Amino acid sequence: MIVPEIISGNKHSDDRGSLIYNNSFNAALVKRIYFIENRNISFVRGWQGHKIEQRWFSAVSGEFEISLIKIDNWQTPSKLLPQLKFLLDDQQFSVLHIPGGYITSIKALSDCSKLMVMSDYLLNEIEDEYRFEIDYFK
Repeated sequence: MIVPEIISGNKHSDDRGSLIYNNSFNAALVKRIYFIENRNISFVRGWQGHKIEQRWFSAVSGEFEISLIKIDNWQTPSKLLPQLKFLLDDQQFSVLHIPGGYITSIKALSDCSKLMVMSDYLLNEIEDEYRFEIDYFK
């Protein structure tokens, strides 16, 4: 079973400046890229996810708290499912891999934060989007 994981990036600085990189992330499956900017730091975008589609998140600017829930039943999921929490920031090019089967909530932790999202399906290539109210899960 594939589980969510952080693919760690890094940063190198010297007298020329800085290089932020991720030599472990393989982008071969990525078909689509978009960016998310929440309207402010009190807004939480969620819950949304995919049974099949997998995604990769990376903070381009600022920092984010990403919460994940593995769904047990896509029509009526248990309201008490455990949440996994991950922090992403723009200080190193770390990538959070989210396999199919998970929903997310996304909270910016600093103003002007921007999250890059990569997907292994093109827009409307499959019907695989699920949304739940932000207060559905306890």
